[in-house]
Amino acid sequence: MILRPVGFVRSTVQEPFLVAGRDGISMREGPDASRDHVRSVKETVSEIVIDENRVALLDGIEEYSHVTVLYWGHKVPEESRSVDHVHPMGRTDIPKTGIFSTCSPARPNPVLATVVRLHARRGNVLEVTGLDAVDGSPVIDIKPYVPGQYPKGGVRIPAWMEGLMNEVGERRA
Repeated sequence: MILRPVGFVRSTVQEPFLVAGRDGISMREGPDASRDHVRSVKETVSEIVIDENRVALLDGIEEYSHVTVLYWGHKVPEESRSVDHVHPMGRTDIPKTGIFSTCSPARPNPVLATVVRLHARRGNVLEVTGLDAVDGSPVIDIKPYVPGQYPKGGVRIPAWMEGLMNEVGERRA
């Protein structure tokens, strides 16, 4: 399999919020770090710069309010890609769980995804908020966010995830 980036992220975020290592993940900051990080990401404007030779791929994108961005966690160290279990968000008060049960960047293939608000398109540049990618992250793909493609009811998540979402002010609809 060969993945070729279609662009890159331009952001003020220089280092990942979560640090992935051989033993799992940990937060870079203090006790309110997750709440502060989520608030900051929601407010910070980032740019997605698409390669000039692929600018036609963006035609019509400005008609959407949100897009899903798939990007490569290029600052996830190779040794952390073999981690099987982590404490979600590096929180040792939450039991370890399998990587595929978390949103951890420490994954066998650090393909990360985020739904972002699209504010503007200027040629090959998308101006967005809500992007948690580090500056320079390779963008793999962009898809329009279409709410009807996602379930509206009957969605279940673990209590620990519900607690994390409540802590950062991300209540379920």
